Amino acid sequence: MKKIEAIIKPFKLDEVREALSEVGVTGLTVTEVKGFGRQKGHTELYRGAEYVVDFLPKIKLELVVANETVEPAIEAIIKAARTGKIGDGKIFVMPVEQVVRIRTGETNEAAI
Repeated sequence: MKKIEAIIKPFKLDEVREALSEVGVTGLTVTEVKGFGRQKGHTELYRGAEYVVDFLPKIKLELVVANETVEPAIEAIIKAARTGKIGDGKIFVMPVEQVVRIRTGETNEAAI
């Protein structure tokens, strides 16, 4: 099993969720986060004063999938989240040792 964390642009969330659903991902966690990479933020004008917005709003998706679903899930995220512009995001993949569904006590693959 693997945990996939993806940082994407907020307006791409619905497209990514639908694409993941099509490849068999049944659940995910969504968090609103702020950060920057190569974008480095930008300047804005507010009431005549210019200020720097260092951290840009992003969406962090977290999902745990079976090993055979990892590549299709990654491809679905890339296809749905890509705009071709800077700031499209990143995907991180990590191993998961154990999963337990609290309600039933099911473990590992059965608990995903």
